Amino acid sequence: MKYLHIIFTTFVTTSLIAQTPLPYNNPDIQVDLGVGLWAWPLPMDYDDDGDYDLVVTCPDVPYNGTYFFENPGTGDPKMPVFKPAVHIAKGQQNVQISYIKDQAYITSPAKHYHHFKSNQFNRNYALPINAKFHPGKTRANQWKFADYDGDEITDLIIGIGDWADYGWDNAFNAEGEWTRGPLHGYVYFAKNTGTNEKPKYTKPEKIQTEDGPVDTYGMPSPNLADFDKDGDLDLLCGEFLDGFLYYQNTGTSTAPKYAKPVRLPIRLDLQMITPTVIDWDKDGDMDIISGDEDGRVAFIENTGKLTATNIPTFSKPRYFQQEPENIKFGALVTPFAYDWDADGDQDLICGNTAGHIGFIENLSKPGVEFPKWAEPVLLKADGKTIHIQAGKNGSIQGPAEAKWGYTTLSVADWDNDSLPDIIVNSIHGKVVWYRNKGTRTKPVLESARPVKVQWKANPPKPAWNWWNPEPGHLVTQWRTTPYAYDWNKDGTQDLLLLDHEGYFVLHKGIPNSPMNTLQPPERMFLGDGEYNSRHSLKKRTSKPSTLRLNGDSAGRSGRRKFTLSDWNGDGLVDLLMNSPNVSLLRNMGTKEGITTFRDVGTLARKRLAGHTTSPTIVDFNNDSIPDLLIGAEDGFLYYHRNPRTK
Repeated sequence: MKYLHIIFTTFVTTSLIAQTPLPYNNPDIQVDLGVGLWAWPLPMDYDDDGDYDLVVTCPDVPYNGTYFFENPGTGDPKMPVFKPAVHIAKGQQNVQISYIKDQAYITSPAKHYHHFKSNQFNRNYALPINAKFHPGKTRANQWKFADYDGDEITDLIIGIGDWADYGWDNAFNAEGEWTRGPLHGYVYFAKNTGTNEKPKYTKPEKIQTEDGPVDTYGMPSPNLADFDKDGDLDLLCGEFLDGFLYYQNTGTSTAPKYAKPVRLPIRLDLQMITPTVIDWDKDGDMDIISGDEDGRVAFIENTGKLTATNIPTFSKPRYFQQEPENIKFGALVTPFAYDWDADGDQDLICGNTAGHIGFIENLSKPGVEFPKWAEPVLLKADGKTIHIQAGKNGSIQGPAEAKWGYTTLSVADWDNDSLPDIIVNSIHGKVVWYRNKGTRTKPVLESARPVKVQWKANPPKPAWNWWNPEPGHLVTQWRTTPYAYDWNKDGTQDLLLLDHEGYFVLHKGIPNSPMNTLQPPERMFLGDGEYNSRHSLKKRTSKPSTLRLNGDSAGRSGRRKFTLSDWNGDGLVDLLMNSPNVSLLRNMGTKEGITTFRDVGTLARKRLAGHTTSPTIVDFNNDSIPDLLIGAEDGFLYYHRNPRTK
């Protein structure tokens, strides 16, 4: 048996199939422009053809890189449909763009990149100043050039995101109040006492307002521009969340003085925003171009109008579009393949970090291995777009994660009425389902209702949750797949997932129960490994033990995504789960009701995750052999053909 295991392991890990991004194959649509997780836009005329293009850098995996999106110069000049991304350089974090006399300058902490269009990040000039001057726990470190004091010498403006007071996670009291401090976002000024050719900078000092130092909620992304057209530079900042603060310069161009901040009435769809200001539409006022956590980039138009107190006004953010290339749905996308519209092919129902649920329709017939796809459509429940979010105390990692939802799901006929429903977990760890009240060809979802369990006592919960579940509700670890599957083949949907302590469990459905009430969980699975939050196999055990798919706590708990399939064709249902790629836990058989899995490694060496991947089974080529579609960290979908496929 040991010899056979070695052969099988070698087959899995060395018979590697290329994991191909799934293309739209549909030139008739346009989709959201996007890179991977976290967009840092650098708007500039990259190809020198007279219009603004978008260069966007992405620091995460697997999409790490800097990409050129060409403005074709046709259509709406404010909202052109860009060409697909072209990789031009490695990815960078904390990259900023500044315009001095219409000349673009690219910087990162204590670095200036010379002739970026020809050299990208290959040549840099080290600025004569310590990049780590701030004493706190720094995350954002954003450097820009500006003539702060109007002396025709270019100074430095530096935005610092400080996390020292905030810490990281698990700091709520029993009332759901955050007991640590907030995020801080300071903006520093370093005066250039030298020349533009040979700069010499003073020690950075915090820019002050009438209300004390500039202090945003993390990641300030500072931008100096004359927004009120009175001849001096005002300050506009972003934050780690989704909003903007405006500091009016009530002084002069040579002696700036800033008023108390005004929060502008504009919000982006997600958070970790990266705004930069530029006169994008060339109408004489400064607009905002901002990246989002999910890789999209928004245009926020300056209306040119001021309020009664001389505050600039902006239009609602509009996300740029591009010609379709590869399917993307946000970041940390969680796909599930299902024939949602009953036309005979596999569609995709997907969750993501934003807390949305999307429907991506397959427009081809069965048997097409790379189908034609429609653009993603956000699903609604009772007429309202599904948008699960943490709010101020729904994430164990604190209020800085208010805009995230991390929806992960499966699709099944949960209530046995012959219509597919959607079962969802999220950042909260509350397992809910959306009942389909429509028809088989035209699904219509009702509002979320809790998945119910026939508990014998109070419902269990993760030890670090500050709140208690309601009676009969199912609460587990956050961001873990709730997989609806008739495991015991009795005609009623069961539910497989991690329990509140991270063990892989089965909730059997109770036949003929109202809306499919579940039995309490059974830890009826054994495995040969110990696992943590981000990687497949932490430690191999000497003998099989109760299968615990994540033994970490608080913010490192949960996060496990998985699917079930007879991957190797031996007639037993295997477990395929997230890892840096996707790992296969081979079903070794069931004895006395206990199923044993053996970890035989990842299906490919390509790293698709810093946080997580999410696998689902597909059979686009209609050969009855299961293939994989992997939702990656970058929000793209990667197709992995089963090596058994001819």
